[in-house]
Parts: sequence; structure tokens; C-alpha cells
Amino acid sequence: MISLRCPNLIRLKLRGCRELTDLGMAMFAKNCRGLKKLSCGSCSFGVRGMNAVLDNCYALEELSVKRLRGITDGAAAEPIGPGVAAASLRSICLKELYNGQCFGPLIVGSKNLKTLRVFRCAGDWDMLMEAITEMVTGLVEIHMERVQVSDRGLAAISNCSELEILHLVKTPDCTNMGVVSIAERCKLLRKLHIDGWKTNRIGDEGLVVIAQGCVKLQELVLIGVNPTCLSLGLLGANCPNLERVALCGSESIGDEELSCIASKFVALKKLCIKGCPVSDHGMEALAEGCPNLVKVKVKKCKFVTAEGADFLRARRGPVTVNLDTDAMEPLDASTSDGGVDTGAYNDPVDGQVPVVVNLPSSSNGRSSMSKARLGFLVGRNFVACTFRRS
Repeated sequence: MISLRCPNLIRLKLRGCRELTDLGMAMFAKNCRGLKKLSCGSCSFGVRGMNAVLDNCYALEELSVKRLRGITDGAAAEPIGPGVAAASLRSICLKELYNGQCFGPLIVGSKNLKTLRVFRCAGDWDMLMEAITEMVTGLVEIHMERVQVSDRGLAAISNCSELEILHLVKTPDCTNMGVVSIAERCKLLRKLHIDGWKTNRIGDEGLVVIAQGCVKLQELVLIGVNPTCLSLGLLGANCPNLERVALCGSESIGDEELSCIASKFVALKKLCIKGCPVSDHGMEALAEGCPNLVKVKVKKCKFVTAEGADFLRARRGPVTVNLDTDAMEPLDASTSDGGVDTGAYNDPVDGQVPVVVNLPSSSNGRSSMSKARLGFLVGRNFVACTFRRS
């Protein structure tokens, strides 16, 4: 059982805490009510431990959860939240949870939530997204990766008129119809990432409406999607702030499409082409267009040679050109590589130096605290605690 009294603790990262029970988490939560950021992965506590955090940590702003081992039955799992933390939560990330939908009451109750990320969580998310967006209309960023969501869920997401960032990664039930509903109502969209998983259910039809409705678009990533000059031309003409574009695994992106990009994408600064049937002729077209271009990445495009890359460099000296012909590298659009947290937990805040606490987990049943080694750095009210398995 972990008993850690850190009344000034504001950031906590838990990893592989096999001995951390609901009771231990409840005791911890009562001693650390001012906690603002919590990231936990592969821990043994369950619903009661999580609810204890939500009932006590009134200042919680960011919550990231990956593989909670204490919640074993998705159908019978008790609801999690909302608790007092719902009023302060701004960001929720759920990853690799068989029963992630038991967090529904927390998400629905978090009226001030701005960011929702759901990665590889089982269950039908359409109805839950309808319940969420009916109550939480201020969402600015939504990531859905390998979850069961369809056009019905996208129609619900379109109720978030303040949405600026949308990632749809490997959601095969989403089609042009759902993308159209987003385009028609989410006028503030700045970043759109779509991995169509080569299902050909999202293409020109949806992208044309995106070009017409989302004129503030700055970043577009299309993977396994096959746009043509029709949608690309409209995107270039109607989205004057479109600065970053990535086209990966798109069978329709050839030299003609690159010529369209070169002539229409005036604001473009960074372009990534990966696994597309473009050639050196496309590189020549880029050399004559995109006046603001500063960086080009070309990967796994077998018809682009070193000579084509050199030609682009010679004609556009300031432009950085990276050519990678490694055919072994997979085309993967996963946005969750590297885990739930973003590494921000180790950054000092307001010039303060973090206090780092390492609590190795015991492998022979003895208390973790009896083996803990505490290393302290000077700090006032900022503490970063990492629980690592020895």
C-alpha cells in the first residue's frame, strides 16, 4: 500500500504499479487534493480508486489513463465520475481500455472539457458521443483512434462548433457523409487528420465540402485516402492558411496532383509525401510552385530518385528536402505512439524545479514503501512523482 503525503503535489505519473489498490489510491487522493495532472498506466487499482481521485482532487485539469487492470468486466463495470474534478477537467485521454465507456459519466459531467482523446477503447462510441456532445459543447480537440465510431458519432461531434482539431485514425465506419457533417458545422477547424485505412469511404466528396466550409484549415494529414485534383484544387483555393500537408499511402497522388498542389497551395510551408506514385516530374513541379515552401519530405516513393530531390534543392535553395527510400518502414498513422502522456510532466513550471520521487514496485509482495528511495531536488509547490517498477 502506498501512503505518500504530498499536500503540494500537482503532477503525478504512475506506471506499472501492480500493488497500488483502490484503498491505497483513496488514501493518496485524500492527501493530495490539489493534484492538477494525473497520468497512470498498467496500474492495479480500479473504479473505486479512480473515483476517489475524482471525488477528492478538486483542481484536476488533465487525466490520462492507460490499461487500468483493476477494471476487468466492461459490461458490469461501475460508472466512473463525475466527482468534484469534473468541474476543473480540461483534458481526458483514454487508451487501451476494454471498458473505457465506464468513463462516460466523467466525460459527460466535465462541462469545461476542451480535449478528448480515445485510443483503442472497445465498445460502440456513437451513442456515448451523442451524450457527450449534448452536454459538453466547448470541445476544441478530439482524437478517435481505432474505436467503433461511425457517421452517427461524427454527426454528434459536429455539434461542437468550437472544434479546431480532429483526428480520425483507423475508424473504418466513418464515410464522406460524416466528414460533410463536420465540414458544415465546425467552421473553426484548423487541423484535420484522417487515416482512411484504405477503405475508400472518405475521398473527394467529403474533402470538397471541407474545402468549402473549413476555410481556416492550417494542417491536413490524409493517410490511405485518395484525393484528386478536384478536392486538392478547392483546398488550395479556399484555404489561404493551409501551411502543412501530409499525403501518405494515397494511390491517387501522382505527378498531376503534385502539380495541382504546386500551383494552388500558395501558403504551403511543409509537405510530406509518403508511399505515393509520384516521380521526379512531381519534384520538378514543386520547384516551380508553392512560394512559401520551406521543407519537403519524400518517403517510400519509388519513382522519386536522388536526382529529382537534388533538382528541387538546386532550384529552391532555402527549401530543405529529405528523401527516404526505405521500403521497410511501415505506413502507420497511429497518433498514440509513445504512450498516454506527452512528456510534459517533467517540465518545470514557473521556473520551479521538480521534486522527483521514484517508488519501485516490489516483486515479492513486500511493501513498495519499504524499498523506496527518495531523491529530492529543491522546489516549492511543484512535485513530479514517478512510480516505476523495479
